Order: sequence, then C-alpha cells, then structure tokens
Amino acid sequence: MVFSCWSAKGGSGTTVVAVALAVLLGRDSDFGSVLVDLDGDGPTVLGVPEPSGPGLSDWLAASPSVGAAAIERLEHSVASGVRLIPRGRRLLASEDRAAMCLEKLVDDERPIVVDVGRMSNADDVEDRVRRQFVEAATTSLLVTRPCFISLRRASALPFRPTGVVLVEEDGRALSRSDVEDVLGVPVVAAVAVEPAVARCVDSGLLAARLPAPLGKALRDVA
Repeated sequence: MVFSCWSAKGGSGTTVVAVALAVLLGRDSDFGSVLVDLDGDGPTVLGVPEPSGPGLSDWLAASPSVGAAAIERLEHSVASGVRLIPRGRRLLASEDRAAMCLEKLVDDERPIVVDVGRMSNADDVEDRVRRQFVEAATTSLLVTRPCFISLRRASALPFRPTGVVLVEEDGRALSRSDVEDVLGVPVVAAVAVEPAVARCVDSGLLAARLPAPLGKALRDVA
C-alpha cells in the first residue's frame, strides 16, 4: 500500500504529516514502514543526520544496469519500525525509472509513505516525476491549511487527491465543508496546529514521541 502526501503550497505541514503517518503505519505493520522522501526535509523532521550516501534521485539518474533491487540498499533505519529512503542530491529525473521504482514500491509488503512535497503546474521533468508518485499511490493525500491560495492552486491542478488532510488553525474564514466543496473530495483527517507538535519537530522527537492528538487525527487514515 502506497500513501502519497503532497501540497499545493509550501508551509502546509506535508513532511510532518508524512512522518507521523509512517510512524503509525510502522507500529501497526509486522514489517515496519518505509518513508520515501522526495522533498528532502525528512531527516530534519525525524531528527536524524542527513544521510551521506546516495538517495532516490541518484538511483533515478543511474544507468539501466542499476536495477530496482538497488532501491532497498538506499534505506536507512531512522525510528522504531520506520526506514527512510532519502531524496539524494540530484534533481528528480527519468519518468521511466520512476515508473520502475513505483512498481517495486507497490509490490512491497510494507506500507510506503511518499513525501512528494509541493505540486505545481510547472510540467518540467521533476514535476512530472512527482506527479507519477501522486497518481500511482493507493491513497493520495493533499495536505493543506484552509487557505484560499492553497485551495486555488490545488483546484487548478489536473488531478485530484483521494482525500484531504486539513491542517486547522484559528482565525481562518474557510471551514472544513468549504474545503470539501472547493476540491470535491472528503477531508479524511483534521490536524490541529498545536505547540506540542512544533516542539517535537524542533527537538527531533516527532518519531520517538508522536503527540497523541496528531496520532489520533491520522489514525483513520493509517
């Protein structure tokens, strides 16, 4: 099972949601879970050093002789039950190899969470590769605040998520039902902006001490 987490605007909390979801799935699965980091912020939120070896972008740029089996060798254990495939240092390229990667991820017995990052209508190679991970996912999750700009950008994209993870904050005029009406898909989880979550992220303890409200909000998704 593959979950993709993505946003239409920066600062939506996509990586926090992706990490929390990977932690929850890793707890429930006998095989653990895998977090695929296309955006590059995973190690920071997990509170681990930036991996020094190759990442997925390096595999995507490799020659055809480097097969899909090599993807597992990119993994790093980063938390109890969670393994990370880091982004790497290259641009995301090669739609053909991205399709090969996705075939392997879909067949994996472990639940996979992909932090896709921000989607746009740029239609360059990197954006098309990100879109492949969004559209091939079993569950595609748009992470958004109830923000007019974010919703406008999301509604302008040529694809729709399976559901929305709504990051709720005080003072916003748009409601949950407004978000559902604009996007035409259900809000499957509502995550409140809480200082406890920010403290866990800042201290690198999000995976080790997942705040109960965040875990509860995402439980139905996992």
